[in-house]
Amino acid sequence: MTTLTAGKNTVTFKSFGVDLAADLYLPEGFDPAKTYKTIVGASPFPQVKDQIPATYGPEMAARGFIYLGFDYLGMGMSPALPGEFKQSRYMFRLIENTWDAVSYLGTLPFVEEIHGLGVCQGGSIIASAAVTDHRIKKIAMVSGMMAADAFQWSDREMANQQIAAANASMQKMYETGAPDYVAPFGLNDEMSREEFIGAGGNPMAGESYDYYGRDGVKGPVAVPTYTNMHIGDQGMQSLISIGEAYADKIVQPSLVIYSASAFTAICSTQFIEKLTNEYEELAFDEFSHVDFYYKPEAVKASTDAVAAFFNA
Repeated sequence: MTTLTAGKNTVTFKSFGVDLAADLYLPEGFDPAKTYKTIVGASPFPQVKDQIPATYGPEMAARGFIYLGFDYLGMGMSPALPGEFKQSRYMFRLIENTWDAVSYLGTLPFVEEIHGLGVCQGGSIIASAAVTDHRIKKIAMVSGMMAADAFQWSDREMANQQIAAANASMQKMYETGAPDYVAPFGLNDEMSREEFIGAGGNPMAGESYDYYGRDGVKGPVAVPTYTNMHIGDQGMQSLISIGEAYADKIVQPSLVIYSASAFTAICSTQFIEKLTNEYEELAFDEFSHVDFYYKPEAVKASTDAVAAFFNA
């Protein structure tokens, strides 16, 4: 094994037979002879490890934890499978990648116990993975999109339009053998903030652009491995919420952190209503959904709460 030191360490682990690119964040004073509580991270759609994981990894390491952030299959620096295309972030594979990340952490002698921390779509990934992976001892979800039914299916006509577009994209790619890249949220890598907000239809346009846009703090210019363009058949899986459907089967103690003022709050509150396990709920009025991605006050509030919960 490569010598590991405090801070960020570049590692890989196997999933679907290929090496996924990962960063392992170790706490200050790291001693491989000791054991540490460890976190497997799950990021928002369609992020890479240099976004949320690069923010939460150092924060959790500063609180004494080991944190693993990684690029899912076909994302960032992780390869796609032979004959497949990049930017193909499918829910079922995200869950299996997470299971393999847990297996990788289980091989490290300094890992004491493993917890899961997901942000936005990552919350759904962690919740879904934890249903049948009890190697994950506790889970925390920040601005989590676990209860997607009310959020994504409230307008059935729009959902069916998404499905039709995704079906057509899948057929096109099968017939041509070429990728069909689209901008899932209407934001491409060249748009200005004014153009994106002016396009309308996105109540989170401003804060989303400030993070993901061309000029955003973690957009395609700031993070070269990131793009707002994504494979066109994504909707066929993103419209299925496993975490919500199996919420009553989750046995691990759970922490749900969200913005009470965000229109995505229902994705957390309706998930909480379905839980039958031990859980804690922490709602903030002063932060938005995206604030928890990178704004110092919001990140501190969430990571402090997560550290206390995992240490309890």
